[in-house]
Amino acid sequence: MSEHRLPPGQYVPRERSAVYYGPVPRFRPQRWDLRIYGATESLGEYRWSWPEFDQLPRTASVSDFHCVTRFTIPKVHWSGVRTTHLVELAPPAPETTHVMVWAEYGYSANLRMADFLAEEVLLATHCGGERLSAEHGYPVRLVAPHLYGWKSVKWVRAIEYLTADRRGFWEERGYHNVADPWREQRYAYQEEPGQGPPL
Repeated sequence: MSEHRLPPGQYVPRERSAVYYGPVPRFRPQRWDLRIYGATESLGEYRWSWPEFDQLPRTASVSDFHCVTRFTIPKVHWSGVRTTHLVELAPPAPETTHVMVWAEYGYSANLRMADFLAEEVLLATHCGGERLSAEHGYPVRLVAPHLYGWKSVKWVRAIEYLTADRRGFWEERGYHNVADPWREQRYAYQEEPGQGPPL
């Protein structure tokens, strides 16, 4: 990857290590499920067991991964379920504007619906042709390559449809509500009016 294609302030590291907050969860396939709830069109909840989710159609994608700590990993090969496909299976209500993506241990990140449904956004199960490692989010992580990496939630367990924005885990702790790396949207103090819910 040539340097001019990096977002401002980013660099390509020599070594690549997983970054995460808290302990790495243990995967228990018999207990695992993925839920979609909140402002659904039907007002009901959708649920997939691990075998059911693992049988959904997978799509391959190659994208750069931008961490807010300033490193970029170029050309990461992911595969997983497109968020657009999940939304077809679990339609949101017309007034839905955002999603909250929930992970193990209550971690969360909010995204605008347009960001959640962007072309390259996946619920990834594989990286580099192999199952995700535990440290990289096994069995399922969100990949939103056009946003900083904290929005690409590891160990995903639920998606909540929202009719009004609400800050997630790092957004409540001072990170930017939108997280566009090309605009260096790292911290909440950089937000312009209308970019986030009231603090």
